[in-house]
Amino acid sequence: MKASGMPREYKVVGRCLLTPKCRMPPLYHMRIFAPNHVVAKSRFWYFVSQLKMKKSSGEIIYCGQVLEKFPLRVKSFGIWLRYDYRSGTHNMYRECRDLTTAGAVTQIQITKVEEIAVHDSKIKFPPPHRVLRRQHKPRFTTKRPNTFL
Repeated sequence: MKASGMPREYKVVGRCLLTPKCRMPPLYHMRIFAPNHVVAKSRFWYFVSQLKMKKSSGEIIYCGQVLEKFPLRVKSFGIWLRYDYRSGTHNMYRECRDLTTAGAVTQIQITKVEEIAVHDSKIKFPPPHRVLRRQHKPRFTTKRPNTFL
């Protein structure tokens, strides 16, 4: 999901459809940070689909934006998040200070990206596979072209 501007906090409540077998299905409450309510509903269905509930067999009861109670007061936030990396799934806890919960969520980002210095100065890479263009190719030749230099 590509965020545009500051995300908003939405509370989305949904459940399975009523069936004769299940008269009172459980409600699923989620706090979702998204740019608008359409994306919030979409993210809700993504997470609920992991619980084996589909959009065709469920319904959203409530989707509303959560407004901050004291938006001008500085607060400390602790955020638990989970992300997938090449070595598996990682859990992480970050603390930050902000005026709103949505502002604190936008602060969670990659904090440092840097280039790694090369330790071996004599390292060499093979040249790329060069293919002659048609305009530079001779019309008739006695040998095949060597593209690996």
